[in-house]
Amino acid sequence: MTANRSTGKGRTTAAPVLRLAVIRGDGIGPELVDSALRVLSAATARTGDDLAVTEEPGGAEVYRATGAALAPGTLERLRTDYDAILKGPVGLPEVRKPDGTEAGLLGGILRTGLDTYANVRPIRLLPGVQAPVRRAPGEIDYVIVRENTEGLYLSRGLGVVTPSAVADQLMVTREGCTRVARFAFELARSRRGAPVDGVRRVTCVDKSNVLRSYAFFRRIFDEVGEAYPDIARDYRYADAAGHDLVAHPELFDVVLTENFLGDLLSDVGAATVGGLGMCPSGNIGDDASYFEPIHGSAPTIAGQDRANPVSQILSAAMMLRHCARHNAARLIEDALTAVLESGDVRVRADGSPQAGTSHFTEALITHLPKEEP
Repeated sequence: MTANRSTGKGRTTAAPVLRLAVIRGDGIGPELVDSALRVLSAATARTGDDLAVTEEPGGAEVYRATGAALAPGTLERLRTDYDAILKGPVGLPEVRKPDGTEAGLLGGILRTGLDTYANVRPIRLLPGVQAPVRRAPGEIDYVIVRENTEGLYLSRGLGVVTPSAVADQLMVTREGCTRVARFAFELARSRRGAPVDGVRRVTCVDKSNVLRSYAFFRRIFDEVGEAYPDIARDYRYADAAGHDLVAHPELFDVVLTENFLGDLLSDVGAATVGGLGMCPSGNIGDDASYFEPIHGSAPTIAGQDRANPVSQILSAAMMLRHCARHNAARLIEDALTAVLESGDVRVRADGSPQAGTSHFTEALITHLPKEEP
């Protein structure tokens, strides 16, 4: 990733020491986090940035042991004691709540508890990746901005349930739509535009032809967009967006969605760039942020050195950039591009690294410059 492709709001100044909380997670989470921390350590050693890393347990194993996904007091520490949070994937399919839903997941806890309202998911085809679409690196390069605190997922655990029916409510608010739309337009201003034409644009994805909530979402999108005459406004219904993200991905620059739709469409986009293992994400609010892969914990391959570390490593680079460690982020992104272009390591069409997690990590580190250029 080149240094001037922005993927989210960045701080303008850096504190002397970056205070980082780490949640290792479940399944492949710990080994992916280990890879990312090794790369972080190597890159920041070259740039002279100081890291203070503190582990905070969380996830399904914590739930199994304690009955809660986070220990008491953890959320408050995450809110006040750290500059950013690096999180591995969490969850185990056999760890369930009494109602049958998966336990140990942290999305609802962290996103609402930290008010990280913008879920930022870059979708970019990198060199040397066996993608199932006939596209060249640079032809797929957009960011999905998913509203993160309301929408259909606001009903998580709150739906009305009877023996004969269940209802989950989709709710969006003016404040929630306004702030995430503004985030998307500001992000578009920091990018180079869509690959096909260089036009900076934000595409609103919804089902406003069917549901009033989505019509409201689009209306607020247009209201906010009036303040950004330099950014083109674009529109897709969700089903058409799913088609075009595969058939015409070069049209997109920034894609703005409601919570549920963004969750679905980011996986569609991931399939076109080599799988979920290639895609990082940031959950960004005004006062807190955390960064994680967009995929799950894949417990069936845990401990087998088969997991793709790219998503976790690029999430760490996003975190560095958000915290104004731009040089260290650039070193990581450039080293990843270099190692993929060199052919030293390859990523299969299913998203797995051919030579294993640890070899991929070591190869990336060897492509870091010996000192900051």
